[in-house]
Formats: sequence, C-alpha cells, structure tokens
Amino acid sequence: MTMIDPARLAGVGEAALALRAQMAKVLVGRAGFVDRLVIALLCRGHVLIEGVPGLAKTLAVKTLARTVHGEFRRVQFTPDLLPADICGMEVYQPATGTFSVRKGPVFANILLADEINRAPSKVQAALLEAMAERRVTIGGETFSLPEPFFVLATQNPIEQEGTYPLPEAQVDRFLFQLVLGYPSAEEEKEIVRRGGSGEPATVEPVISGERVLELGALVAGVRLDARLLDYIVALVGATRDPGGAGISGLAGLDGKIAYGASPRASIALARTARGMALLDGRDYATPGDIKALAPDVLRHRILLTYEAQAEGLTPDAVVRTLLENVPVP
Repeated sequence: MTMIDPARLAGVGEAALALRAQMAKVLVGRAGFVDRLVIALLCRGHVLIEGVPGLAKTLAVKTLARTVHGEFRRVQFTPDLLPADICGMEVYQPATGTFSVRKGPVFANILLADEINRAPSKVQAALLEAMAERRVTIGGETFSLPEPFFVLATQNPIEQEGTYPLPEAQVDRFLFQLVLGYPSAEEEKEIVRRGGSGEPATVEPVISGERVLELGALVAGVRLDARLLDYIVALVGATRDPGGAGISGLAGLDGKIAYGASPRASIALARTARGMALLDGRDYATPGDIKALAPDVLRHRILLTYEAQAEGLTPDAVVRTLLENVPVP
C-alpha cells in the first residue's frame, strides 16, 4: 500500500481543526461527539444520534451542516408522514398533460431526520433505499442522490408512545449510533451563560462537499495491519458466539446475545479506525482506534435475549466485556 502524502495528511488535520473550531462556537464539551461526526463524514457513513430531549442533538446537526458548503434539509418525522414527503413525487401538469418529478428533501448533501422513530414503516423503508443505495426511485425512474450524501437521524430513547422502532435492516445502515449524556456541571453553566447572552454564534462554512470527498478518499490509504484485522474479526465474531470464542472472560455472555453483529460491522470498524487515524495525523491505525470506536459501531448491532434485558444487561456492557477480554495484538 502506498503511503499517504504528508501534505495531504496535514490537510485532513487542518480541515478537522476548522470543523472542530466552528462546532465549538455552539456546542459545549462535545469534543468526542464532534470527532465522530467528522469521522462519519470522511467515511461517508450515516449517524444515529440518541439522547433525551434538550441535549442539543438537532442543534449539533444543524451546526455541522452550516460548516459544510452544501445543501441541507431537515425533515421532522411524524406518524402521518408519507414516502413522497421524503423522496418526492410525480406531479401532473394540466397545461401539458404530462407528469413531472418533484424531488423531495432527501436530495441534499446533509439530511437531518429528526425523531426518525416517529415515522411509520413505509417511510422508513423509503429512506432505507436512499441510505443504502444512495439513489431514489420516483414513478419508475431512478435518480442518484448528490455526493456527499449524509443522513443524521435523531431519536428519543425514553418515549415510546406514537413511535415506530426502526427495523434492524435500517439500524444496521448507520455507521455509528452515538449516545449523548448529560453535560457536567461546569459545561452546563457555560451552556446557560451562552443561552442567556442573546447573541447567537456565527458559524461559517469551512469545507466544501468536494473537499469532503477528496479527504474521504484518503481513508482507504491508511494502513491496517493484518493483526488488527484479526482483532476486529475476533471482536465482532465474539458478539455472535461469545461462548465459542474460547475466552474464559466471555463465558458470562453465553446465551445472552440473540443476534450479533454482521460483517458490515467489521467493515465499519476497520473503516472508522482508519478515519480516526487520519484525524490524528497518522497513516496507520492502532488498537486504540478500534477500542475507542467499538461501542459506537457495535451498540446498535447487538440484540440481547429477553432474559439478558430482564437482568439489566445492555449492549454497551457487552462491548465493554469484549474489549476487556478479547486479546489485543
């Protein structure tokens, strides 16, 4: 594998610093969260953001969109939404007696799917094609979506009434599931101070969509040692059959996992580890990159048994156990 030119490697770092600086004008204490959004941008992956109301999920996405030169659309998902409201529809033109295509909000570089779990299954299925294939079919005609195409979806984990849980096929299309927690006391004081100032931060676009694609093309050039590939496969494989992994520390997980992660998780973990290396100015990935990103890549791809859920076991706890026990090369 050819080495990445140092100048191009430095360009990734400069772009990341610029994005972080703009995001920090609005967000307080979310450095790791912002880095993962940047990694997803570089890796051309979609992100599912989960958190209780008031943690700036929507604000974070809108701020990111303002830092990128490109088309941004927001859709507030509701139970009465139709696929045509997302993808578009054919509109009859009485003057000519013909139909024309009116494209929907999915034709954007960055799409915010706000409260995605409030939409019915047929709307979720329509969005799945866009996320997976980066194209949309309207009236028998297929249209490619603009590049880059990036879906950021939010959902509230504590409200169940009037919601439609995402099907596993769609959840698996998200590169990351990021879980936002409450801020610290010091961070919250800064949030309150900014909120009471009455002066909105000025966020400027610092990177173009073409530049995002250009920098993202470098991800494949980051070196991933064969031993790290073995480590990734071992981690993901242990989510499917922890008892068969032959590791004593995983014996407690045997029978607790209904379905483990698919090979798509292995691909995502390898790609995002390369993306994190780029952000750190390296042309090689490390075990630390994999361990740092494993929770965000795996938590939404592990389905626990009913008994495990009744015991209070969570996917995050499963991932922690895997990281503590699967040998690091």
